[in-house]
Amino acid sequence: MKTMPWRDFIALVASIGVVGLGLGATIPLTALTLDSRGVGTDIIGIITAASAFGILAAAPFVSRWTASHGPRSSMIAAIIAGGLSTALMEVTDSLLCWGLLRFIFGAAMGVLFTIGEAWVNRLAPVNSRGRVVAMYTTSFTLFQLIGPALVAQMEGRVSMPFAVCGALFLLALPGMVLISGGAHADDDEPHVSWQRVLPRMLMIVAGAAFFALFDTLALSLLPLYAIRHGIATELALLSATVVLVGDTALQFVFGWLADHVGRRKVHTGCGIAVCLLLPILPFAAGTPWLWWTVLLMLGATAGAIYMLSLVACGARFNGQSLVAASAVVNASWGITSSGGPLLTGVLMQTVGINALPAVLWCGAAIFVGTAWWEYRQGYVERQERKVAPSTS
Repeated sequence: MKTMPWRDFIALVASIGVVGLGLGATIPLTALTLDSRGVGTDIIGIITAASAFGILAAAPFVSRWTASHGPRSSMIAAIIAGGLSTALMEVTDSLLCWGLLRFIFGAAMGVLFTIGEAWVNRLAPVNSRGRVVAMYTTSFTLFQLIGPALVAQMEGRVSMPFAVCGALFLLALPGMVLISGGAHADDDEPHVSWQRVLPRMLMIVAGAAFFALFDTLALSLLPLYAIRHGIATELALLSATVVLVGDTALQFVFGWLADHVGRRKVHTGCGIAVCLLLPILPFAAGTPWLWWTVLLMLGATAGAIYMLSLVACGARFNGQSLVAASAVVNASWGITSSGGPLLTGVLMQTVGINALPAVLWCGAAIFVGTAWWEYRQGYVERQERKVAPSTS
């Protein structure tokens, strides 16, 4: 890691961290505000899903925008768009306008995440990519975890909370300015379409889609699942927080293991661990220490699946192909996080409450299946040898 351009990395991580803080505050603030106005949960769900549709809508165009305007300019524009779309929610009560603003917000977040994930992979030395990407994802998750606490502190104290949250995004701009302009030597490369990279990243897409499903369900339906299993409401609401704590605390450990043991082994091992942990969840609800332990471990291993999917992107792709691959990752996030909760909610209502861990288990099993298929094909090793730079 001695060859890391630390100034660029710290500035990028700080900027994305601030974005995570704004994102973590904006999501619950939107839901709570709508609920206080008497808006039904169905409408709240639709407006929340608008952000995911925005991410999905922007994904096919990010690589072209980056090739035309450069990564830094594209990220600055996205930060400003995210901040403005949040602040403008302060000046209207129209649900249609809120849905449109959340769509724009999601598109801006999709641009930020796509370019940020590609950028951190470009900055990371090949022999320490796991640890570097883990620091990036840990920083974002930590700041996102602080967001709901910030909303709680603003309750009743701040008269214009959406304007404050919108201003938070603008605090990411100084970090963008600090990043050296020559961070990307390949900005002049032609645009690469997502269709060219998608066939080469089935395991990556499966891993990103699983974590998007896991993250969305943990934040939305896990507390309800806990309540239905007899856990007190106050403790049930902490379940999502415990999952995020597990995700935040152990990412560097998994990144270190990936650098020293091998990314594929750790990546697949995390998928197998999730498949083993999920069937325990219904039985753990009656035993507090087991419930919290399983949630912590699920958060850690599920988060590592996503983090190592980003690592695999950096190992398999470079240049504009890496930006296109990152866009595919965020598109899979948008698809799963918008449709997954709807499907799971219907199944929980019709089949039973334990449809939640069953759906998650199926997602993790698909990821493990794609990992096994790629291993049998020898595909991962060929691709990573092809693009990885030599190490001294």
